[in-house]
Parts: sequence; C-alpha cells; structure tokens
Amino acid sequence: MSILQHVFGSLDAAIASYGALALFVVLYFESFGVPLPGESALITVSLLAARGDPAIGHVVLAAWLGAVLGDSTGYLIGRVGGRPLLLWLAPRIKLTPDKLARVETLAREKGFIMVMTARFVVVLRQLNGILAGTIGMPWPRFVLANALGALAWAAFWGLGAYFFADLFRRFV
Repeated sequence: MSILQHVFGSLDAAIASYGALALFVVLYFESFGVPLPGESALITVSLLAARGDPAIGHVVLAAWLGAVLGDSTGYLIGRVGGRPLLLWLAPRIKLTPDKLARVETLAREKGFIMVMTARFVVVLRQLNGILAGTIGMPWPRFVLANALGALAWAAFWGLGAYFFADLFRRFV
C-alpha cells in the first residue's frame, strides 16, 4: 500500500469516526501548507451531516476555525521565516528583485481581496497565510480578510453540500 493510500484511508476513517473534530484538524494543517484534501473533507463531513451526524453548525464552525487558525499559523511562519526563505529561493525560481517588488506592491494594494478569495483557489488556499506573512501584510487586515474568506468558503462548501445532498447522492 502506498503512503498516500494509507494517509487518505486513515483520513476517511478519522472523518467517519470523529466528524467535525477530524475536519478541524485536516483544515488546520491544510491551511498552512500541508497537502491534505480539505475541501473534500468538508464536503464529506457536510454530506454526513445531511444524514444527521454531526450537526451542520458544528461542521461549518469546525471548518471556519480550522481554516482561520491554520492560515494564522501560516502567517506567523511566513512572518518569522518566509522572507529569508523567499530571498534564498528567488534566484532559483527566476524571481527577480523587480518582480518581487511588483508582487509586494500588488499585495499591499489588493492584499485584503487576495486573502479573502485565495481560499477558493486550491494551491493558494494552502499558501495564503504564509505568503501574507512573508510580504508583511498587516496582521489586523490579514485576520479580518482571512476570517471573512474562511467563513464564505466554509459556508459555500459546507452548506452547499448539506443542502444539495440529495443531488450529490444521485451522482455518487
């Protein structure tokens, strides 16, 4: 059995056994860069909630908290060690000082919207907090944008799967 099959098989079992708590853990770690299937886990637990256990309110709350706290951890990681790592990686990934300056300017001007919407884009969801911390986005702006984006994302995928469970069941 490959390691991925083992990890994902364990995730399925944990989600089935622990529901919202397992969802919180998966989303917390996914939100600061660990490659885990957060969106799939949220949809799965929401579909379980449509059957009656766990409560959908617990699912959305666990998803929101896991996403916000995970991104906040990523922000702190980026704030502490992100800049030195980025400067070390820059020549290796063809990131010139000019390009870096443009990205930082864009992030200062559009950072709030970028953080809010990044949750809906797969790779950005995992790197959102780390990148915001690395470029030095002010903490209060990050927290507000992160909390709003995570709430929209958790509500969209969690409540969407919950309310449209019958439609999903026809295709699964």
